[in-house]
Amino acid sequence: MTTQETTRTRKTRKPARTARTTEPGGSRFLRIALALQTLTIFLQAVSAGLLLTSTYGETLHSGGARVMYGASMLYVLAAVLAWKPGGGSPRPVLHASGFLALASAQVVLGIAHVPSVHVPLGVAMFGLSVLALARHRR
Repeated sequence: MTTQETTRTRKTRKPARTARTTEPGGSRFLRIALALQTLTIFLQAVSAGLLLTSTYGETLHSGGARVMYGASMLYVLAAVLAWKPGGGSPRPVLHASGFLALASAQVVLGIAHVPSVHVPLGVAMFGLSVLALARHRR
């Protein structure tokens, strides 16, 4: 190959594209907040079992409710940050707001001692949170 052919070959080759390994920070924060919410809802189920079997279960379940509610608020914040400044979809904001509404209902039902609605709603919240987490893992 001559020098002129080598120069032409170098000019026509395009650089190889590299896969993007990083993701927008808002999306990552959203997944972390959602995972935290899912974990706290699961821990609430564990503390509900302790509520029935031990003397300190009520304290753990009450404290866990506050943490779970805070995790739901963090999920709303993460969804808003992923949407507005991050340029993402507004759909997670609706989901996060729905979870916050469900968490509010859980708190009210727990304080009112209505286990016939409180327990199934908690199970539904855990299932929905796991589904949302699986959707955001992709």
